[in-house]
Order: sequence, then structure tokens, then C-alpha cells
Amino acid sequence: MTPTHTVTNQVPPLVEYDVADQPVLLEALHREGAGDAEAELHRVGRLAGSARAQRWGELAEAHPPVLHTHDRYGNRVDEVIYDPAYHELMRTAVDLGLHGAPWAEESPHAHLVRAATSSVWSVVDAGHGCPISMTYAVVPALRANPDLAAQYEPLLTTRVYDPSFRPPLEKGGLIAGMSMTEKQGGSDVRANTTTAVPRPDGTWSLTGHKWFTSAPMSDILLVLAQSESGLSCFLLPRILPDGTRNAMAIQRLKDKLGNHSNASSEVEYDGATAWLLGEEGRGVRTIIEMVNMTRLDCTLGSATGMRDATARAIHHATHRAAFGKQLVDQPAMRNVLADLAVEAEASTTVALWLAALTDRAAAGDERAALLRRIGLAVSKYYVCKRGPAHAAEALECLGGNGYAEESGMPKLYREAPLLSIWEGSGNVAALDTLRAVARQPETLTVLFDELDSAAGADDALDAAVRRVKSAFTDVASLEHRARRVVGDLALTLQGSLLVRHGHPAVADAFTATRLGGDWGTVFGTLPTGVDTAAIIERNTPKVGA
Repeated sequence: MTPTHTVTNQVPPLVEYDVADQPVLLEALHREGAGDAEAELHRVGRLAGSARAQRWGELAEAHPPVLHTHDRYGNRVDEVIYDPAYHELMRTAVDLGLHGAPWAEESPHAHLVRAATSSVWSVVDAGHGCPISMTYAVVPALRANPDLAAQYEPLLTTRVYDPSFRPPLEKGGLIAGMSMTEKQGGSDVRANTTTAVPRPDGTWSLTGHKWFTSAPMSDILLVLAQSESGLSCFLLPRILPDGTRNAMAIQRLKDKLGNHSNASSEVEYDGATAWLLGEEGRGVRTIIEMVNMTRLDCTLGSATGMRDATARAIHHATHRAAFGKQLVDQPAMRNVLADLAVEAEASTTVALWLAALTDRAAAGDERAALLRRIGLAVSKYYVCKRGPAHAAEALECLGGNGYAEESGMPKLYREAPLLSIWEGSGNVAALDTLRAVARQPETLTVLFDELDSAAGADDALDAAVRRVKSAFTDVASLEHRARRVVGDLALTLQGSLLVRHGHPAVADAFTATRLGGDWGTVFGTLPTGVDTAAIIERNTPKVGA
């Protein structure tokens, strides 16, 4: 067909760039003394920004997993078939150690480096990050049974991806999943009705229906079930030691809003074989550390999505002209882009701070453990809540192009709500913060001490800290005010970290708006005087650099 016009003013693809070339990531590494990881982070960043890796993400999203319940002869097989691109994503993530390598390393910064690397790599595809995250999170819970940990932990931390159908202990590497919630209870796992009956050989027989089982093709699953002593935690292998399939039937895969490359399922256990983890009747206590580790990855994942969305919006505005000049030079657009960047940097800063606390807590630092406990609950609530609004505004920066699938923005938009829902929606995270304060008042004490370490540096921050401290004086109404109180805790924590460690322009914009109230009800309402140029420059992807 003869061309009817010359195409101009189109934005080049955001490809072949270094995803890790973002100051907020690199500054966090150097601040914690982990600067020697920068070269490797850049290597991963260049891979994540490559056309090859981005194509893997596109294919895994476009071709979701398919459930095969039976083989051609009518035998039950319960296999989930993935696009080959999904296996490339998984193989790369495992090779990078994102699934559990920190538990096997002696580096004092292993969890922080893993967090930064995960944040760079998961820009390619968030869906495969679910089984990667659960494998990372399972190790602390597994250690409740030293004998099982001795067998399985080396295989959960080795950098070998082996998707074959074999007994776990015969494989070179393992992936783990979670099977917790049921139809009648959801986040209220104590309402579970799946039963666990002991057998003479020391194993347990599990029977029941799980409403959400993430990554059902995992080699092992952590399952909650009711024994005579109450809710207990069990390790359940998909393939038994004798090579036969466990009595686990995948009934269907969930048709989800997003996270398409990841298989989420309904599973039926009919006398499935499992081993007890931890003390019988203390299942929640056993699995809570796994939950806390996934909270870290939820916070990190939301921050990653915000940085990716911001980079895409700035890239578009840099190369697109309207009304006589580039979009990035239009004052109203600069306000929006800078505001999006401030949110992304604040979220990333607190997420990496939590990862650094994980390193210190693992080394026996009690204060870090307390800070991490309350910091995870506070940040998981607030940062993940900010994701959907951020994604929507970033998408709008691309106009109609952003609403088209090939822009990549709809995928980010669909993914954003998941991380707030995972493990328990906003109310669950907010109320858990109050529960932590009630059970361990020292968690609030160390958090206030952390906030006070920035005292005198910023008037808006000082006033915000005073307000949030006073919020705890009326104990009777705390539950009613849970979201507001926890949101204010999250904001003051982010403000304190930015004032102490962030770029001055980002910190000033954050405290003036989020803490000082000089802000509207939508993104793009920063006050005059904000150094938008410095903020945008820090977050502009360097394509071809």
C-alpha cells in the first residue's frame, strides 16, 4: 500500500538500556557498604533492559499457563504448562540467586543486594517473581523443623532451576509455594477447615480445599491445616519420595486481572502426604516469618512498578512533542513527572532500608528485628496502596498510547493492585501494625527513635512526627483510625529516610507535600519552587548510553 503520510513525533522503544542506572538504587547500596555489588547490578540491569529479556516478559504475559488435569489416556496428571519464555525468566532469576541465595551466603549485605537485584530484574515480568519470592520466604519457616531444613534448604538456595517432575530430594534445585487460604476464611486462616491426621510413619494426611494456591507446580508447598491441637503448618511435596504424585488435584487456574504469567490455582487435597513444620497447633507462628518475607517483596515490587512506570512516562515525555515543545518541557507535565518520581524514590528508599534491616536482623541485631517487624507492616500497607494510583497517572502521561497494550503500561496497571491484596488486603496490614504495637510496644519505641534521628532537619517532618506520636494517645479509637495512623507512620518513616539519605530535591518535595500539606489530591500538584529538573533527570532512562 502506498504511504499516505510521513510518520513523525513517535517515541522510540524503551529498550537496550540499563535498568539499574537509577541513583536511588545505587545510593542505597553504597550507603550500606555494599557498593562492590554495583558492577553486577549493572550487568543485570543491561540484561533486563535488553530486547531479548523484554521479549521473554511479553511472551510469558501473552501466553499464560495452561492446566492439563488429565493425560490422553484419562490419567490424572495435574500439570501446568508454561510458555518457554517463562522458564527462561525463572532460570535467570534462580541463576541470579533471587530465590534464596542470601540464606546460603555469609555476606553482611546479601539480602539488600538480592533486593536491589530483584528490583532491577522484575521489571521484565512480575508474574514469575511470585514463586521466586515464595522460595526466598520459605527458608525461615522451614527452619522450624531442623531435620527438614537440613534436607531441603540446600536445594532451595542452590542456583539450579529444575522444572522436571521428580521427587524433590532427587533434584538439583527446588521452588516453593504457599497453600494457605480457603473459601470460607480468606485472610482469616484460623477459619481453615482442611484437616491433618497423623500417620504411624510420622507423616500426616491432609484433606481439604484451598481457594488460592500460588505456583502449584512448585516442588514443595507450605500448607496450613487443622490438627487436633489446632492450626498447624506442613511441608507438602508435589512428588513423593517414591516418585508417585501426591494426592493433590489442581481443580482450576484463576482467571486474574493481572499477574498472567503466574499460575494461581484452587487445589484439592485428598489424603495428601505432608510433614509437620514447627509445633503442632502453632501453624500461624511458624508461617508468619514466611509472610513477613513476602511483605518485603510486596513493598519492593510496588516500588519497582512505580520506578518502571515513572521511567516509561519520562521516556515518552522526553521524545514526544505537543503544542510547540517537548512534553517534558511543559510545566504541567514536569509537575506530574517529578511527583511520580518522588513517590517512586520514597517507596524504593524504604523498601531497600527494610532489606538492609533484614541483613542486620539475620545477624542477631535485636533493634533491627523490631524495626523490621513494624516497618514491614507499615510499608506493606502504604507503599502497596500507592501503586495503583501511581500506575494510572503514569499511564495517562502516554495518553491514548498508554492505553494500548503494546506500550507496556496496561500490564503495569493490572499488576499494581495485586501486591496490596497479597497475604491480606489493606485492613489486614494496617491492623497488624496495631497488633505488633500492642504485643511488642518496643516496636513503636524503636520506630519513634528512628524518626527522631532526623529531628531538627526539616520543620514539616518534625511536625509530622509530633502528630503521629499523639495519634497513639487515644487507644480506644485506634482500630477505627487504623488506616490513617498507619499511613501517617509510613509517610513520616519515608520522610525521615529521605531527609537523612535522599537527594535534597526529592526530600524537600516529599516533606513539603506529603508531610507539609502543600499538595493537591492527585499527582502533579507539587508547589512552586520544587527542583523538578533535578528530580526528573535522576529518573530519566539513558537509552543507548
